[in-house]
Amino acid sequence: MSGPHVPGRLRGPLAALAAASAGAAYVLAVRPRLLRWGATTQEAAGPLAGDEIVPAPRMQSTRAVTIAAPVAEVWPWLVQMGAGRGGFYSYDWLERGAGLGIRNADRILPELQRLKVGDIVPMSADGGLPVRLLQSGSVLGLGGTIDLRTGTMSPAGVRPTGRRLDISWTFVLRPAGPQATRLLSRTRYDFSPLAEGLALRALLEPVQFLMERRMLLGIRSRVEGRRSQGPRPS
Repeated sequence: MSGPHVPGRLRGPLAALAAASAGAAYVLAVRPRLLRWGATTQEAAGPLAGDEIVPAPRMQSTRAVTIAAPVAEVWPWLVQMGAGRGGFYSYDWLERGAGLGIRNADRILPELQRLKVGDIVPMSADGGLPVRLLQSGSVLGLGGTIDLRTGTMSPAGVRPTGRRLDISWTFVLRPAGPQATRLLSRTRYDFSPLAEGLALRALLEPVQFLMERRMLLGIRSRVEGRRSQGPRPS
């Protein structure tokens, strides 16, 4: 049975109304959940160390997981992150398909446990984000300003006057009891020009949610899996 006939002159307005309704549903119902997946209202709304990297963001997300292990057992997995390092513990097939050259480690790599402010955490073979804040065992903050005209990271303290993207990506570890940790991941963005940034945001947000959610779960599974195996013989 065919559906009701819609006059041709109404199809355009109805399609526009359907698109607007879908957009409104995403903005009002779906998007807030994606931006604060796993985080409490207080965690998502409250300040975190590293917010100063992008002090006035146009977009912010805060995501979190609880890991059944103390902070000291979670921190090494953050320190070794990066392309060509320990990876980002997300979807291997998607990272390979994007040509990022990322391989995700399933163990702590002693040779990658030294990190300091100013070091670059590679996001791909083409570049990465500098470490801007490092509080051992507690906070790892990455970020800077990307010159969108060249696709390169601007030197610290230099802000391009044209097309740019300011980004911060901060990881915070909080004890949640003697044998548990809250791992929070916060991203903040500012951009110019506004129209181009909004288009970028619409593309970036869903992809970032999928990758970051998997990353947090990947870290949790690695930490808890390592604990379940018990100490290895020396």
